[in-house]
Order: sequence, then structure tokens, then C-alpha cells
Amino acid sequence: MAALAHIPFQKVFEYMSTTPTSSAFTPSGATHMAIAEVDRIVVRGKDLCRDVIGQQSFTAYFLFLLTGQTPSENLVRMADATMVSLAEHGLVPSVQAARMTLAAAPESVQGAVAAGLLGCGPVILGASETAGQLLIDMLAQSAQQGQTLEDVARTRLQALRAAKQALPGFGHPVHKLGDPRATKLIELARQWGVAGEHVRALEALASQIEGVYGRPFPMNVSAAIPAVLLDAGYPAGALKGIPLLARTASLVAHILEEQSRPIGFKLASAAEHAMVYDGPPVAR
Repeated sequence: MAALAHIPFQKVFEYMSTTPTSSAFTPSGATHMAIAEVDRIVVRGKDLCRDVIGQQSFTAYFLFLLTGQTPSENLVRMADATMVSLAEHGLVPSVQAARMTLAAAPESVQGAVAAGLLGCGPVILGASETAGQLLIDMLAQSAQQGQTLEDVARTRLQALRAAKQALPGFGHPVHKLGDPRATKLIELARQWGVAGEHVRALEALASQIEGVYGRPFPMNVSAAIPAVLLDAGYPAGALKGIPLLARTASLVAHILEEQSRPIGFKLASAAEHAMVYDGPPVAR
């Protein structure tokens, strides 16, 4: 397209209309997801009212939407457990953002929920996606190069440390001795027969941390979530959806409480009182 920048628009249009282009730029497309008709809603080949409502839990339906397949019982249970583990964790940044937004705009429930979710990245709630990709890459490297997972883990950790990059899924400002949610999820994965190669990769990673960093870093829930989900058959490309969906439930609950027991302005005031100004002095 850069080569067409100085060509008159009509000539560009004629060129584009006669030249094969990516399907993303054609005027029509298709979706596997759903269609709303006069008398029914079809979702992934099922009649929503006849085949789904009243027959699937929301977690099972979410997984069905993702994959188009009826999820296994273990995948439903594991996804459900991970979302319960992550939905609520006190007055974390996403919750504070939501409550302060509602305090400033009481009519904007959707805005408050969105405010809470917009700050979810690799540090808060997004680490599951990053940790999951690390486990996937470790397994691929082990298979391709014939290395043990422990050797692969050591190499990966050394590279992260040398690059001064964060180790996703390890360390926690509160659970300094270990995240009880991570322990519970892995325990359930073993109990339900779900634990497999991704949990094994996670354990190999954990076993090498002290040797590389010189001190232990406790595993947190963001490491356990992708390990157990991927072993249960959850699609890797949707890993970030689990914490986002889980936290949405909690944000709605916090917003309801904010309406009757408001603390949004107290949170803002606490932040202001915790700070001191150390910029250039102003002449009086």
C-alpha cells in the first residue's frame, strides 16, 4: 500500500478491485459464533433457548462459546475453580479504580466496570497469559532440543534475569510464603486427574528459581491458573479472558456495595494524603 501513496484515489480503487487482497479487507465475511433470527438465536450451531438455557452453567457456556465444543467436566470444573480463585482479592487497583469512578459518575455502572478492567495488564491480572506462554515455550523447547524441563527452566530463568525482566507468576506482595490459591488449584488438578505436562513444566520452573536468583520466589495464582487450565484443554489464546471474566464479577459486587456504603472518595483522599509534593518550590 505504501507504493500507492502518490497515485490518484480512482487508480488505487481500480487497482484494489482487480488485485487479490486479504480477506480482512473484503466487503463480506463470516462468523462461527451466532445469528439472531425472528424466532430463535443460534449460537455455535445450537438453538440457544432449546439446547442451552437451563442446560448449561455459565462457565460451561463460556467454554462452549470459546471452542464451539461441549467442554469436558474437568475443563468446566477447572475453569470454574480458577475464576473463583481470582475474582476477589480485596481493594486491589482494579477495584479501587472502579469504586472511584462510580463515586465520580454514579450513573455509570458500565464505566466503573470498564475502569476496573482497563488497568488489567501483565502486572495485574494479565500475568496468567504471560506465564502460560512461558510454559508452552518451555515444553516446545524441551521436545525440540531433547532437554529436560529442568534444564530448559534454568536457561529461561537465566535469560529473564540477565534481561532484568519480570518472572511471570512468581512472587507476591502479600503471600510472601506462598499463594494458598496456587496450592489449592494444583491440588485440585491432581485430585481431578487434570495435572499434566504444563503443571510439570511449572514445577520444573519453580525448582530452579532459587538456584538462579539466589533466593526463592513463591508461586502465585497467576502461574497455577495457566498450568491447570492448559492441562485441562483450555485454549491458550484466551488465557487472559479468565481473569477478566472473574474480576468482572467482583467489580459488579464492589459497585453494588459502593452504592450503599461508599468509599470511593475515601480511597481518593487516602491517596492524596499519602503523597507529599517534592517538586520545585513556588515563589511567594
